[in-house]
Amino acid sequence: MKEDVVVCYMHAGSGNHGCEAIVNATCNLLKHPVRLVSNRPWEDRRYTPGSLCEVVAWKSVTGNRFRHAILLAKRLVLRDPDAYARFQYQEIIEPNSYKTCLSIGGDNYCYEDMLAEVMSVNRLLKKQGSRTVLWGCSIEPDLLNRTDVVEDLKGYELILARESLTYEALCTAGLHQNSILCPDPAFTLSTAQVHYPADFGKKGIVGINLSPLIMKSETVKGITIQNYKELIQYILKNTEYAVALIPHVVWENNDDRQPMEALYKEIMLEQDYSDRVIMIQDCNCMELKGYIAACRFFVGARTHATIAAYSTGVPTLVVGYSVKARGIAKDLFETEEHYVLPVQSLKRSDDLKKEFLWLMENETQIREQLESVMPDYKKRAAEAAVHLTERVQ
Repeated sequence: MKEDVVVCYMHAGSGNHGCEAIVNATCNLLKHPVRLVSNRPWEDRRYTPGSLCEVVAWKSVTGNRFRHAILLAKRLVLRDPDAYARFQYQEIIEPNSYKTCLSIGGDNYCYEDMLAEVMSVNRLLKKQGSRTVLWGCSIEPDLLNRTDVVEDLKGYELILARESLTYEALCTAGLHQNSILCPDPAFTLSTAQVHYPADFGKKGIVGINLSPLIMKSETVKGITIQNYKELIQYILKNTEYAVALIPHVVWENNDDRQPMEALYKEIMLEQDYSDRVIMIQDCNCMELKGYIAACRFFVGARTHATIAAYSTGVPTLVVGYSVKARGIAKDLFETEEHYVLPVQSLKRSDDLKKEFLWLMENETQIREQLESVMPDYKKRAAEAAVHLTERVQ
């Protein structure tokens, strides 16, 4: 069993720059070499410096009907629930076993379609003697009513909950002995120096992030786009701020650029605001953080886009849909009210604008709060490596 290398798995690829941020920050926090098992290794090689970690591909069955048939037969006929995971993660399953394995997909336990896979890999790794860690996670509290999930979570040597709502739910479910409250490692991510076009946003920039993922959770069809459009129109017509549209995930089937480009075209059809509205092109997570850090305000849907804003002291309004957004805001501000607007609560086209007005009115207090809490918050995020050494390695 290899003890000098830490394995990171359940990584979906760096085209999701939140996933990239977790990998980048984690590699910089750990004192051991890292081996990253990735679903999209070509993305990691594009965005992640080769010096950070070794990138290896998981074994995909996509497009291989013969392999898929064999694995399905093993699962159904031989009653082997781990057949797929054993094949896909053979890079870290015996005989290639590792002592310390971090499950770094922070919210994999939030999605029903991910549960079977993440639980199966955890089971296989524990069976071979590896010590598994659930790294920087959020878990919907209702999920902890399931006995199979709780039993699976007991198998982790350590669970690092990135916000208090998840941590409290873990403790209530009897998982206090292997759980620690520790902020997301991405709060420690470095910020790259970037430059907006000359003379752009001299009076301040409002960063805007919209994702197709939150639109799937809206309760009124089309209400999310309506709210974003009305907000941007208000900013352009009633303030001197510029608007930067900043995508944070660029996967083909989940690409922030698609709704944001449509929004950009709609805005431009009404009036040419090309001197005040810009669409930021795809770049790595540290550069994206640089663009976000230069904003006066930020309105974002992607969790790690808002983490980039919080960690650089930018007053932020989160258009959220899950426990992770609510929990992080609660930990930073002692309340989620005004800081998180659940997409499910959008009913009128001006709901987002109203909360943004509150953000502007309370800019000074919000900046002071972030300036006050962020040094300790980042310090506690960096202590994830200490917790790992003390409890696992």
